[in-house]
Amino acid sequence: MNFPSELKYTKDHEWIRLEGNVATVGITDFAQRELGDIVYVDIDSVGKDLAAEAVFGTVEAVKTVSDLFLPLAGKVLEVNPALNNQPELVNSDPYGEGWMVKMEVANTADVDGLMSADAYSAMVG
Repeated sequence: MNFPSELKYTKDHEWIRLEGNVATVGITDFAQRELGDIVYVDIDSVGKDLAAEAVFGTVEAVKTVSDLFLPLAGKVLEVNPALNNQPELVNSDPYGEGWMVKMEVANTADVDGLMSADAYSAMVG
């Protein structure tokens, strides 16, 4: 499985890429494999200030629906518009075209509390 080293990871299988105080968030390669074929992504939290680990949406696969958890506290700025018509991008390119939201991070120092690629890889082992 692929866990890019420049990203940070959560125990809930989200990844985050921080650029300044704006972060791009998605689910990991491990998570999309566990879920199977993703058929729908439902995120209605744009404009909302949410706490770390708050649910910001759901992802629906053929056999299950799973909550999506925000890695850090902040405001959801944007949802990936491509997922409306191509939710399968989460399966085919979870770290690229399959990103889910962009958020403004309340405290960028909090990113240090997230897992490195090595720590996440060890967790999912």
